[in-house]
Amino acid sequence: MKNLIRLIRPHQWVKNLVVLLPVFFGGALLHIESVYAGLVTALCFSFAASSIYCLNDIVDVDDDRRHPVKCHRPMASGAISIPQGYTLMFLMFILSMLSTFLLRQSQLETASVILFYWLLNIAYCLKLKQYAIIDVCVVSFGFVLRILAGGYATSIHLSKWIVLMTFLLMLFLSFAKRRDDVVRMNETGHAPRQNTIRYNLTFINQAITITSSVTLVCYIMYTVSPETIQNFHTDYLYLTSVFVLVGLLRYIQIAVVDKRSGDPTKVMLHDRFMQFVVLAFGLAFLFIIYVL
Repeated sequence: MKNLIRLIRPHQWVKNLVVLLPVFFGGALLHIESVYAGLVTALCFSFAASSIYCLNDIVDVDDDRRHPVKCHRPMASGAISIPQGYTLMFLMFILSMLSTFLLRQSQLETASVILFYWLLNIAYCLKLKQYAIIDVCVVSFGFVLRILAGGYATSIHLSKWIVLMTFLLMLFLSFAKRRDDVVRMNETGHAPRQNTIRYNLTFINQAITITSSVTLVCYIMYTVSPETIQNFHTDYLYLTSVFVLVGLLRYIQIAVVDKRSGDPTKVMLHDRFMQFVVLAFGLAFLFIIYVL
């Protein structure tokens, strides 16, 4: 049972809380129905993501056995067989689809987005992740699909800025994650991924700089846009840009100086500095839209 739980990686489910972004930026955190729909959608995506983790470990089993860290994964270590992996994969997907019935509205639209996410990631595991740049774009688009599903489930209109920021931020995090692979390749002479040879530190560092810069600019444009000011009845949201800047700088420090950006989820769960910045950003944002 322990190895089955490790295979579906429940600790990674926290990233699916991104589906709550429409609720947060839509100023609907005090609406119980919206929060409920967002949490159910996050659960649906968690099951779907776990299904993909199973397929990913099946496809990468040989590469993982040669990896210094991933060799301990249940599939690579032989603790779970490939047939068991496939069984768990489809079970998780079925649970994902069944969970959509817990939604009280837009069930079909939300389920359709999750199905598309699942099919896209199957293509990613089987082929698309072999191509540099395309791989990080697919991963980032997966998070866009999450917020689209969150928007459908909660009936909250998504600002174009939120969609752009989500894609750009996840692209930044994906490049930072690939940087960890490049560093390991340079140290060991072995590429952790098939497409790692199409990256190098110069390219990765420039990509991280570009995506972080554009993400910050996009957020600032969001805070000062007439649409946002009219929606929240305040023009003080630009002040929260400070926390976005500090958060991006801290993550770049983790990637470039500490060289431990291989798992963004672990960074967020263990780095106190990042947790403080995210919490401060959230509290400042909420204070401005609900109190000021």
